[in-house]
Amino acid sequence: MTKYNSIGKIVASYGLHGEVILKHHLGKKTSLKELSVIFLEQEKNEMLPFFIESSKIKTDTEICLKLEGVTTKEDARRINQKEIWLTEEDFNKYASKSSAISLLGFRIIEEGNDLGEILEVIEQHHQVLCRIDLDGKEALIPLHEQTLDRIDKKKKQVHVVLPEGLLDVFR
Repeated sequence: MTKYNSIGKIVASYGLHGEVILKHHLGKKTSLKELSVIFLEQEKNEMLPFFIESSKIKTDTEICLKLEGVTTKEDARRINQKEIWLTEEDFNKYASKSSAISLLGFRIIEEGNDLGEILEVIEQHHQVLCRIDLDGKEALIPLHEQTLDRIDKKKKQVHVVLPEGLLDVFR
């Protein structure tokens, strides 16, 4: 089964011919050059491919995309606010190794206990939240100066020191 990683979402239509603005969290300026397809999640775990006709950098975190089959402003509005996904292979090509989003797929470790795989990275002004599945329930683990111990890129692990009682909130 193909694994997908979210890179951001479409935030606006642009122009009259169906172009859209993708706001991404890849951690570097990119036009997604040489990428041929992105995916939108239509139903839970059902990815719909959209082929890229052209792309150009708008800002450090925004790309203007022209997608096949999206030819009018109305078409573009229908996919506005949709999350954009890449295959894991493409994600690894385009995500900065130093960006927070590159932690997708890493394991959160607290005091030697594996709490779970990072399923989503939510960047905020003062911290990063990592969504994991903790004993069958969604949990948000904060990463900032006080909680982040170290990152082991070889083992794909994020070691944390969490405040007492934080995990009890999610259980």
